[in-house]
Amino acid sequence: MPTCRRKRVVLTEPSDALLQALKSDPNRQVFYLHQTGEIFETFEAYASRMSFYRLKQFQCEVTGKSGLDYFQAVESERFEAKTMHTRFSEPLKPAVLKAVQWQVMGRLDHLVEAVYERFKDRYFKGERVLVDISGVKYHALVEKVYPPKYSSDEKARDAHKDPSSSSASSLEDEAPHVIGGDLKIPIKDANARDDPILYYYWVHIQELEKDKSHSKDKTAAREAEKDAKLIGSVMEVQCAMMSRDRLSFSKSILRRFIRDCVDRDAAVASPWTVKPMIAKRYGVDSIMPEETRKGVESIKKGEIDKRKKVWEEKEGPPTKKQKKMTAAQEERAKVLAAAAEKRDRETREKAEKQKQAKEEAERLAAEKKKKKPVRYPTEDLDVRIADKDKKAGMRVQRPLANRSALPFNDKPGIFEAFLMGWNFLVVYGQPLHLSPFTLDDFEHALRHSVPEPPCPLLAEIHATLIYNLRTVPFTRHSALLSLLRLKEKMEDGEQATTRVLGVTIDELTAAMAEVGNNWERIPLRHTEGRDGWEEALVGCLKDHATSTTFPRLREVLTQLLFVTEPSLGRSSSREPTPMEASNVLSTASKRYYALSPEDRIAILSFMCNLAISSKAIHTHMEYCEEQLTALRKEKIEVNRLKKQYLEEMNILLGETKEDSSPSQNGGDEDAVMQDSSELSDVSESTSEANSKKGRQSRQAHAKEREAARAKQAFVKQAIAEHRRLDEEVNKLERRLEAIEREFRKLLGAVRVKPLGRDRFYNRIWWFDGMGSASLVGSGGVAQYGTGRIFIQGPSEFDAETLERRKDECIDERRREEEGAEGMLEPGDWAVYSELEELDEFFSWLNPKGHREIALKTALTKWWAHITAGMRKRISDLNINAKLPDARRSTRTKSGNAYDITREPYMMWTNRRAITSA
Repeated sequence: MPTCRRKRVVLTEPSDALLQALKSDPNRQVFYLHQTGEIFETFEAYASRMSFYRLKQFQCEVTGKSGLDYFQAVESERFEAKTMHTRFSEPLKPAVLKAVQWQVMGRLDHLVEAVYERFKDRYFKGERVLVDISGVKYHALVEKVYPPKYSSDEKARDAHKDPSSSSASSLEDEAPHVIGGDLKIPIKDANARDDPILYYYWVHIQELEKDKSHSKDKTAAREAEKDAKLIGSVMEVQCAMMSRDRLSFSKSILRRFIRDCVDRDAAVASPWTVKPMIAKRYGVDSIMPEETRKGVESIKKGEIDKRKKVWEEKEGPPTKKQKKMTAAQEERAKVLAAAAEKRDRETREKAEKQKQAKEEAERLAAEKKKKKPVRYPTEDLDVRIADKDKKAGMRVQRPLANRSALPFNDKPGIFEAFLMGWNFLVVYGQPLHLSPFTLDDFEHALRHSVPEPPCPLLAEIHATLIYNLRTVPFTRHSALLSLLRLKEKMEDGEQATTRVLGVTIDELTAAMAEVGNNWERIPLRHTEGRDGWEEALVGCLKDHATSTTFPRLREVLTQLLFVTEPSLGRSSSREPTPMEASNVLSTASKRYYALSPEDRIAILSFMCNLAISSKAIHTHMEYCEEQLTALRKEKIEVNRLKKQYLEEMNILLGETKEDSSPSQNGGDEDAVMQDSSELSDVSESTSEANSKKGRQSRQAHAKEREAARAKQAFVKQAIAEHRRLDEEVNKLERRLEAIEREFRKLLGAVRVKPLGRDRFYNRIWWFDGMGSASLVGSGGVAQYGTGRIFIQGPSEFDAETLERRKDECIDERRREEEGAEGMLEPGDWAVYSELEELDEFFSWLNPKGHREIALKTALTKWWAHITAGMRKRISDLNINAKLPDARRSTRTKSGNAYDITREPYMMWTNRRAITSA
């Protein structure tokens, strides 16, 4: 059995309530995990267990290979067990199992070692062995085994050549190696009483062993091949000339065989026991003999006494029995006892003082520790809203999510099936060739109850699923066979009177015979409005559904093939009156629109569950996985480029901010104005010097102006480069946003996960922008699928986590922070449809908790798209607001009557439909 963290995985047993329901409600729906045979009451428990099995943390117990999921580990163990049982010598198995039965050994390695030493030189009739003849090995089959009593009598051994002789029959009755294979007898005594060397074997030479090494004697092999007389002959050999192939008998394969066939309790000194089914197959006694039981109990008692003795020695040696003492010795003993008592009392007082000092130090340390601030984020249930937070305006109670606004939420499980069916059809719209549609359109289509005009959305959904299910293997007439089995289970008197919607099983099966027989070949063309999809649907249900996989099968088929009366109810155990019995045949195209939305949801849910196993869906999921890998790589590259551009922008920004230092080359000297009277007294040499100095100053100014122009040109170029890099960064950011949207679409086709969980483990779902749907349309227009945020109650596992914290008054806290009406149980759903409700919910989340800070981060990441979708849905609802009665009941479009074809769900078209024949 596979192990997880060095512990064997124990399969989940059905609960007592479920076992009781087997008697009271045998038709109750459960979730069956066929790989392990486990049964679960709820989908959450089933999904949780399946998620556990899919974790790559299991280990194959046979090979030790780790990093597997549970099913891979089971498959590995089965393959290895099959290989091992095929290789291991079949005649040797009963002897080995009888030897290990009831053996008390602490380690499996010791048991393997003991068995190997006993049987390495002992052979049994029917074994395939290797015989060494003059250095050449041959494959041979053991035909007869002669015990040691025949070792010195060659004539007696030859007498057994005749199968009809009495001596041959007596040899057949003797079981070989009985004493030698008994592990309770020491090996020396066993070999002395039943020496394997004294056994003789008649073997039938079959073929030469294939040469596996180039270092062997090729000449001897060629001579053996030429000598054809040995092949097919029978000869007498002993164990010294015999051996087994290492692939069929070695310590490693023996260990795997024993570990696969035996088990042992966890108690001290428990014996190894052969598993009951294997013991029955190989004739091993499963009832422990009385003598063996007493021996096992003796060994167990000795082991317990030994451990007890070791424990007592640790606690201290027992006091020795004192001899009778004299009066002086007694007096001296009293004095010593008093002194010892005084020392003990002082020791106890000292220990008590030390204990009190230690407790005081621990108390002070605990108080000091309490004063340390809590590091956030932490466990959400440990976060309490303080009075100062309440005074600061923090919202205490979560806004009440609406349950009545959810469609088909009157009965448990119907809304969830409705939501999951819509999600499947939208997410896998590409392989199904189905354009996306909103949840509101899906709801209105399921409520469409008039055959004229027909609903194109219903036709396209069913047609594309029927096309897909043609590729899924099915059993012809499985529904018919299921109904006949149901009929056989009924009593004879009950068969004629039991009716469902006024129709018996015989009448229903007779009506089914001629409907939908060629459903897998009906064209269902898009250009013809998928004409005939209702009959094809009946044929699909006939070949795919059973009363087990589709519990409403009988009721649905009855309503599709007969005109039924609502007054009859779902079933009746009495014979209906002629006025009530409405077994009037009809056609599925007329009767489909009389089905209730719940039955339509059940049909679509069943078909979607089958379609998930189709090749088209699996191929699409593999494609999405590849695209996700490519997007991850692209995201890494885009982030790298973005980081590079930002670093270059920072460098350019620093360079442009550097100010050039002002020139100081003779500026003051040029500003000094001298008087003309002074200039008249200056000599010619001075005039020449001043003229030369002026030229130098003008040259310096020219250089400064040139440098300033170059600096200005560089700054302009840097600004232009900064602007270009900024545009590139903006492009990369837009690409990152597109990658995130594309990543969400692809990930939704592989696995659907909630946005997060709140403090009380309620799951928050947002289904828009997944699979074939998009969050942004052409021109940047917002698009939506649901346009809402859904909240689902905690899973059963999370509910158990809340139950374990009962001592913390979790129920009172939930009533305070969720409200009595807002507390959701496992399987309950509610919705936020208004922006104000979503804003209040967002402000209610406390970022100090692990779960809620993650949820708040996810909401912040997609906030713009969530709110845009909600606004778009509210706008569409306001534009298309009509009278609810007129929407679904008006049959005519003439006069002032309401035109139902103007409804959004009736105007939907499938742009992805394949129009070819």
